[in-house]
Amino acid sequence: MKSVEEARIAVSFGASAVGFVSKMPSGPGPISDDLIKEIALTVPPPIATFLLTSETSVDEIIKHHQRINSNTIQIVDALKDGTYAQLKEALPSVKIVQVIHVIDEKSVDEALRISESVDAILLDSGNPNLKIKILGGTGRVHDWQLSRRIRISSKCPVFLAGGLKPENVKQAIETVEPFAVDVCSGVRTNGNLDIRKLEDFFKEAVLY
Repeated sequence: MKSVEEARIAVSFGASAVGFVSKMPSGPGPISDDLIKEIALTVPPPIATFLLTSETSVDEIIKHHQRINSNTIQIVDALKDGTYAQLKEALPSVKIVQVIHVIDEKSVDEALRISESVDAILLDSGNPNLKIKILGGTGRVHDWQLSRRIRISSKCPVFLAGGLKPENVKQAIETVEPFAVDVCSGVRTNGNLDIRKLEDFFKEAVLY
């Protein structure tokens, strides 16, 4: 979400969560922490507010969350300093979602290991191994068969992201059977939320 109005529109169409992209090493859509906080305050309580953070230490993630006060934290890179248990102890009322960038068999192993420690995992199509990390917003799909294997064995709910749009979300849901789907570029035109695409996306997704 980039504005209060975009969040309002998404919720009006039936979104159960809205996401806010903070500073990232690459990719479209980041907005300032001040704007994220402003928008999040307007979202009604039943709707999840996801802070997408690229911080990789528990201390910095906590500090980031304190500037926003979202009800969910989406960690888009690998946690490198501290543990999920420490994060949950510090923020007991906040849900923790870890992004797994589905690249190969190692991604499957990583996802299943982490699924035991978080509230949900989100499968995306970035690549954190590049010199300039790609941590989302690619508009590309990944291997849904790998995602399905993760979903089948995961210890927590699985969200599916990565290149989803009205034309392919039905197939994605049929293939992976995720708990939920996540969309951004697939419902935008020239960077702006496209109401017609959003409506078409919901029509395809809610069939399931």
